[in-house]
Amino acid sequence: MNANWYHGNAAEDGQETRGWLLGHFIKPSDHVRSTQDVEVKWATHPAGEKRPEWTTDDQRTTMLLLVEGHFRLHLTEGVVTMTRQGDYAVWGPGIDHLWEAVDDSVVITVRWPSSP
Repeated sequence: MNANWYHGNAAEDGQETRGWLLGHFIKPSDHVRSTQDVEVKWATHPAGEKRPEWTTDDQRTTMLLLVEGHFRLHLTEGVVTMTRQGDYAVWGPGIDHLWEAVDDSVVITVRWPSSP
């Protein structure tokens, strides 16, 4: 495999990394998807699925983008309900979050930087 390019399927490639496609955790470390700069995740959530506990004290910036479905994001700053393809939210370091899929949903999450 050439370490400078790659193609694949997001659902398949993320199976061993909880949906994450890019980030510091991709092995081997010389793979083009392994980076300290950004993390990208493809996630499919069935209706009713939730992250019940708050993600706290994250010191990265995050963007969550709705591909399809109906998704609700709870931030310490308020609640964002995403219903239209392309709806998104961005939050910075120190803002806690949890989420729930109101309907079957597909979301893309981007976080930076990528840190253990």
